[in-house]
Amino acid sequence: MTTPSRLDSARRFAKAHGFDLDAPLRVGGNYQPLTEHAGIAHLSGQVPRIGDTVVATGCVGESVSLAQARQAAEVSTLRLLAILHQSGGLDRVVQVLKLGVFVQSAAGFTQQSEVADAASDLLVAVFGAAGTHARTSVGVFQLPKDAAVELDLAVSVTPSA
Repeated sequence: MTTPSRLDSARRFAKAHGFDLDAPLRVGGNYQPLTEHAGIAHLSGQVPRIGDTVVATGCVGESVSLAQARQAAEVSTLRLLAILHQSGGLDRVVQVLKLGVFVQSAAGFTQQSEVADAASDLLVAVFGAAGTHARTSVGVFQLPKDAAVELDLAVSVTPSA
């Protein structure tokens, strides 16, 4: 039995969320979804959008449950994986370095790290040991498009061909 490729693993998670890793991702401003310098790729923040729909909006711990926020974190992670896939492939990733997780939190909500765990688990499922990373998870008052979560990522990569 062979181990599934990184892309096969990512596609399996994407299918479960109705997400297409090959679909173009809309950029909503004067920035790049990925910049690369000296072997480090920095990925811009991604909200849990599928097509034109942000799938989880509002405050976690109020109108958004922990389970919904964890699913939103997975969708945001899939968007990050799509950017990597469309920018040279998941096999270019040598190591996931740092994951930033921002959770639009209701007053008193303290489970930001549990929301972030869903994203961390997905990265390890796709990349194996290379998916382990440093992480910050914070609660914030507001996010773009009223998204419940937003994630950004830094990875080390091999040079593109």
